[in-house]
Amino acid sequence: MHKYPHYIDGAVREPQGGDYYESFNPFTARPWALVAKGGADDVEVAVQAAHRAFRSPEWRNLTATARGHLLRKFGDLVAVNAEHLGHIETTDNGKLLAEMLGQVRYIPQWFHYFGGLADKLEGAVIPIDKPNMFTFTRPEPLGVVAAITPWNSPLLLAVWKIAPALAAGNTIVWKPSEFASVSALEFVKLFEQAGFPPGVVNVVTGDGADVGEPLVTHPLVAKVAFTGGERGGQRVYELAARGLKPVTLELGGKSPNIVFDDANIDNAVKGVISGIFAASGQTCIAGSRLLVQKSIHDEFVKKVVDFAATARIGNPIELDTQVGPVTTEPQYRKVLSFIEGAKEEGATCRLGGVASSRPECGDGWFVEPTIFSDVRPDMQIARQEVFGPVLAVLPFEDDEEAVAIANDTPYGLASGVWTENMGRALTMSQRLEAGTVWVNTYRAVSFMAPFGGYKRSGLGRENGMGMIHEYLQTKAVWIDMGNEVPNPFVLR
Repeated sequence: MHKYPHYIDGAVREPQGGDYYESFNPFTARPWALVAKGGADDVEVAVQAAHRAFRSPEWRNLTATARGHLLRKFGDLVAVNAEHLGHIETTDNGKLLAEMLGQVRYIPQWFHYFGGLADKLEGAVIPIDKPNMFTFTRPEPLGVVAAITPWNSPLLLAVWKIAPALAAGNTIVWKPSEFASVSALEFVKLFEQAGFPPGVVNVVTGDGADVGEPLVTHPLVAKVAFTGGERGGQRVYELAARGLKPVTLELGGKSPNIVFDDANIDNAVKGVISGIFAASGQTCIAGSRLLVQKSIHDEFVKKVVDFAATARIGNPIELDTQVGPVTTEPQYRKVLSFIEGAKEEGATCRLGGVASSRPECGDGWFVEPTIFSDVRPDMQIARQEVFGPVLAVLPFEDDEEAVAIANDTPYGLASGVWTENMGRALTMSQRLEAGTVWVNTYRAVSFMAPFGGYKRSGLGRENGMGMIHEYLQTKAVWIDMGNEVPNPFVLR
């Protein structure tokens, strides 16, 4: 197995403790790589490297235009290496190669977009109400940014943080998930090839307690951007608060996918399948609650069950595979536990409901696509994030009940609406308590569109032009053009 050390200050670096841990291929359930097991000492070295790089003339004195050029050049390098990176991601986290290749091939757009935005960050001259004063603002970078990312889309979700943070002039220490770190350690090497100064982007691998916590609490870290589970986000928020650090948190979801009786049924079926089974349910935006109007409930659920039953399950590296394994063994056990809990609470299992024993699944951590009907809003399967290929179906009578059920959740990351009535679509998009509302589509994201959650689904936004200000601070500059200082004992 290949060994992957940390990447710090422009070079690979052995973990100070000398330890490595095994990274498992979810399809084979066997280790395939050894990854550096970091600790507080490694975090210290990485943060110091990022801090030096932030203060160095090689980075600090770059014009914003030159910084943007580096970002665009990096994006071009990602495009050249996309197939290699996509294969690594699939091997490491078990998601479909077709999806991982699509994500990595899309990543350059983030660097082109924010690279172009780098020299469009303007301050303002304020027509101040004080005589003889010239007052203006300037946006400035924060410093060292800690980026902490999950295992389900390792590179894409990291880029949502890294591209705007670099465009704003910050430097990065990146902690990828301990379950899927290899693509990060390959990806980060491209920064050197693109011409970034050493230390601008660093990667330290390891678990949350050993690497994540000392990174968040380090006094030289100015900002924390985190994507992951609710419990991890709470811990990050608590630790960052001790240092009064700004945070961006993108956390869990229990997203409703709402189908009205006037929807295009065939399209809605595909949208429901895409929302929950396309990534084996391992996405924060999974449409894990299917709300169906009662007048079409039985017919629609049957169509969804029939469609899901045709899904090709197996080796995610094969491009015709449609459902891959669960990424980690603990998550695999958790998903099966949720399924058993739903059965005990009285939900009706219409499809799946078991671990997959198909020959094409080998020894991997596979769960059959699972659909439960007769689900009540108070059931665990309807309230808690499963993060697996499990769909809970809930009926509703009318628009009012649909909104009530959809919003009856502590989460608010995403939602879907299927209707041919545009008035209804606009009304639902206004009333649903979610950071993203998709109408007649699902799982669409872009570097141009803000993404983030309401309620317990997070804080702040990623993507879009405005979110770059998450990585900037504003300085006000006052210049007195008068010839005499007035009374020094009175507030100007």
